[in-house]
Amino acid sequence: MSERLWPEDGELVVCTVVDVKDFAAFVTLDEYEGRQGLIPISEIARGWIKYIRDYIREGQKVVCKVLHVDTSRGHIDLSLKDVNDHQRREKIQEWKNEQKAHKWIGFAAEATGINPAEIIDPLRAEYSLFYPLFEELVIQGDDALRRFNLPDPVIEALMNVAAENVKVQRVMISGIIDMMSDKPDGVNIIRRALRSAETKIPGVDVDITYLGAPRYQVKVTATDYKVAEKAIEKVTSNVIGVVERAGGTGKLIRKQK
Repeated sequence: MSERLWPEDGELVVCTVVDVKDFAAFVTLDEYEGRQGLIPISEIARGWIKYIRDYIREGQKVVCKVLHVDTSRGHIDLSLKDVNDHQRREKIQEWKNEQKAHKWIGFAAEATGINPAEIIDPLRAEYSLFYPLFEELVIQGDDALRRFNLPDPVIEALMNVAAENVKVQRVMISGIIDMMSDKPDGVNIIRRALRSAETKIPGVDVDITYLGAPRYQVKVTATDYKVAEKAIEKVTSNVIGVVERAGGTGKLIRKQK
């Protein structure tokens, strides 16, 4: 359910087809409290259409692109043909995830005896979608909620729901660090360098394994490759920086997914 009363031009929306005529299809917008929209036959599919019901039927869930919104007249013009398969799959998944997230908030509200609005309203200031919040709870813990000043029982209930229902995909990349120090205290320098890899990065796990002098393997596990790449760059930069500042040498000689 969107916090806005009307969709915006260009937005993708999930709709339920309620009536199909020879010239158009009429739908309700599931995320906007059932507001009605119209898909003219020219926006149903590309090319000439002989029978509109070959492309769309009553009761069907479709993803449409908003072409124009006239709030004064209550008209929403939509296009079905302007949505490709990838966009449709992503939007449907997002919609399903949001339905789950609202249900989970309801569970937390019921468990703590408060109105769901008392949870939703503070979160709306920062989240337009709630499913990503539950992913953050799994990755970051309750720190993701503390800034909203929610009661501790509510935070605990939301954490429990997230732990039970959300499985966050993880990816791992690795690299090999080659570092040396010929200083008398070189062993301690290397130890300090390795300790610098313990920098906490939210949602990221770092593991360094000794492969045999002068090589160390660093493995970074994160929620996606972009986060992992940034993390391994930060970790290796910290490690190599300690060695180089102490007069040694270091480099990342191999990095692979």
